[in-house]
Amino acid sequence: MKPKCLLALSAITFACGICRAQTASGPIAEDFKPSTYNQPGQDYPQVNSQGYARFRINAPQSDSIKVSLGLGGRGGTRLTKGADGVWTGTTEGPMDEGFHYYHLTIDGGVFNDPGTLNFYGSTRWESGIEIPAHDQDFYALKDVPHGNVQQILFPSKSTNTSRRAFVYTPPGYEKDKSKKYPVLYLQHGWGEDETAWSNQGHANLIMDNLIASGKIQPFIIVMTYGMTNGLRPGPNALRSFKIDPFQTVLTDELIPYVDAGFRTKADKAHRAMAGLSMGGMETHMITLNKPNLFAYYALLSGGIYTPDELKDKTKPKLIFISCGSKERPEGVKSAVETLKGAGYNAVSYVSENTAHEFLTWRRSLYELAPLLFKE
Repeated sequence: MKPKCLLALSAITFACGICRAQTASGPIAEDFKPSTYNQPGQDYPQVNSQGYARFRINAPQSDSIKVSLGLGGRGGTRLTKGADGVWTGTTEGPMDEGFHYYHLTIDGGVFNDPGTLNFYGSTRWESGIEIPAHDQDFYALKDVPHGNVQQILFPSKSTNTSRRAFVYTPPGYEKDKSKKYPVLYLQHGWGEDETAWSNQGHANLIMDNLIASGKIQPFIIVMTYGMTNGLRPGPNALRSFKIDPFQTVLTDELIPYVDAGFRTKADKAHRAMAGLSMGGMETHMITLNKPNLFAYYALLSGGIYTPDELKDKTKPKLIFISCGSKERPEGVKSAVETLKGAGYNAVSYVSENTAHEFLTWRRSLYELAPLLFKE
């Protein structure tokens, strides 16, 4: 999710020119390489071994260019125009590891970087950059058996339209026609859509690698669009958010459609719901409203549960709550200890050195998946 959206806190900075930029402890390492998300044949943006990002934009007629990435809240990374009309700049400090959305502001207008791929976030397609993480192996593309992510279009009488979801089926799903699988319903965050968990989150690769290593039993993941009631973007938009429309789509329309079209274990004991940020808020509301549908609950930077709101409801098999260490980890840990004291199987996870961003949620899924559907 984007910094300007719900719950997302970003660091933005003013950047020095390429030649003068330095770290607190010395000069920037000149070992920059193209980001893994660059368009074919494009050399910029680039990332170095320290986590700095460098940008280059050819815009000779422009008067100012700023990149929405950086540190310190000083307006992003301002690029400097060269004699050849090419604008360059480097972030003032290293970025958090993992994926980041960004855009360019050119003479007051907002544009995407033509050098990199686009990802849906902040209710628009944004540029994306990947700062290599020291633990990126768990979501790397490897030579292991791979599952399949397929698009489905399901009828929704409540919204009078067809709606879209993406379904991950694990390796081997097509071969053994007799085997049935548990299902995780996995929600995106504010301003994102049903593509986020596959494109930005690498959920399919995380699952493939976990299955190949024997750390989890295979299960299906279903990802659908959660902005059912058509909210417009804005700082106060969620004040008018109501869960009922999306809850109807998910519980009355999508789940029956998936159970009818895929080989699922169609009962509460084999059904989980999780979400990041706003998707966690949706998970929180729906699992409390429909406790007989899901046995596993997971909030990823998406709030907490309390014993009071869970009492007199069917007890879940697992409550998983996570966040980044730069968010509010004390609240997550305290909530889980309180839940444990009240007799719930609760687990907390804190992603080190990350904030409200996708590396937090990639790591959270990696930690959550082995805890699901234990017989």
